[in-house]
Amino acid sequence: QVRLVESGGGLVQPGGSLRLSCAASGSIFGINTMAWYRQAPEKQRELVASISNSGTTNYADSVKGRFAISRDNAKNTVYLQMNSVKSEDTAVYYCNFKAWFSGDYWGQGTQVSVSS
Repeated sequence: QVRLVESGGGLVQPGGSLRLSCAASGSIFGINTMAWYRQAPEKQRELVASISNSGTTNYADSVKGRFAISRDNAKNTVYLQMNSVKSEDTAVYYCNFKAWFSGDYWGQGTQVSVSS
């Protein structure tokens, strides 16, 4: 069955870096936008970054200049490079693929904790 499998989360010090990965375990036809969302305890899920099938990127104001999203279409994989992380980046991060004909796919979530 098709699943989005996330990896790369963990504990990191303020100012440090992490790279999150999310790959589909099976083929998905017609993937359009790939994105990363995050959700902190008792907060609403928010869009962190997205990348279209043409390569256009979008970032939340809070992460601009620090995070970078990229994709490898041949591997059905999306990445989130997180640099200069702050305590407020602590959250569960979810990847999301939007396909033209089959809708949304979500990862299981990976915890990112920024603490000294």
